[in-house]
Amino acid sequence: MPLARMPSRLAWAVLNLLQLAFTLIFTAGGIVYCLVLLAITRDPDRLLRMGGWMWSPVLFRGAGAQVIVEGRERVDWSKNYLFVSNHQSVIDICALFYALPVPLRFLLKDEMLKVPFVNWFARGTGMLFLDRDSRRAGAMVRRQAAALLREGKQLCLFPEGTRSRSGALLPFKAGLLQAAIDAGVPVVPVALDGCGKVLPVEGMFRVRPGIIRVRIGDPIPVTGPDAPDRQQLTEQAHAAVAAMLQPRI
Repeated sequence: MPLARMPSRLAWAVLNLLQLAFTLIFTAGGIVYCLVLLAITRDPDRLLRMGGWMWSPVLFRGAGAQVIVEGRERVDWSKNYLFVSNHQSVIDICALFYALPVPLRFLLKDEMLKVPFVNWFARGTGMLFLDRDSRRAGAMVRRQAAALLREGKQLCLFPEGTRSRSGALLPFKAGLLQAAIDAGVPVVPVALDGCGKVLPVEGMFRVRPGIIRVRIGDPIPVTGPDAPDRQQLTEQAHAAVAAMLQPRI
């Protein structure tokens, strides 16, 4: 390693350590505030909206990241949808909170139940959890997701099932998209580009400044004479996300 590079690497390491400390303190403090607010207002949607206008912008500014949102005009935000997005980084949820102007709930892996503060916020706001080691969990979560959508709530899934380490789009798992068909709710594809460069999967909180683009696609109807079955819906959603991830000229 050239000696000239060592100060730069040390500076990045110190900066990332400070960013991590700020993120943890700010997030934990924000969650405590939200839980107190929830106890007073009994309005979890208000807390979820705060994720978009308070929590996410502060964290992105601290990371030196600029978020550009495209395609909001394609969606009638007075209706509810099942959003499906590619998954690049732990900051994907932050980007989606910022980009989608609705109280957004997520399907999270059940490991998040072990994370203090995050666990409390997720439970208090009605997030769903999936035990990926249980064969029966998929059917149960699908019913929960359909019930949530029938109530008029907004839900987001990462149908790849895991974060892409290379950034390339992985195949979508079809099972949970059945919830949209069961509830009769359109599916909105969303493409995240740049999250994996700002905060890569590899490494310990190795944040770098960059541009994150959130592209929102056209809603895919699940009712009517031309309504797709589960596999067709999955293929259409995957193709839409893949197209939005293509380089723009």
